[in-house]
Amino acid sequence: MGKPIIEYAEVIRSKNAGPYELTFDIIFKDRKIYKRVKEKSLINKNLISQLYGIEKDQISSIIFFEPARAVKITIVRPLSAGAPGERDVYGAQQHVPLLSIEI
Repeated sequence: MGKPIIEYAEVIRSKNAGPYELTFDIIFKDRKIYKRVKEKSLINKNLISQLYGIEKDQISSIIFFEPARAVKITIVRPLSAGAPGERDVYGAQQHVPLLSIEI
């Protein structure tokens, strides 16, 4: 078993990517761990679909951005922002499942 991702990440956050998508950012503390995560494909569509209980086709993208030591994940929102029954219009509290990732 690995260690919790929060030991390796400076930032783990979520936000709107328009009214129909959510985006998640994970910014790692150092380049070494960023490269390990990227090279071993530790963050992938299988993992995200399990964490969020969604189909892989609902994951728009997983993009690694080396200059920032970051990975950006974008998914389709279950309900559009502001729709009846939608409880987080800003998408600011949707990152919590990412905290269970172990590296």
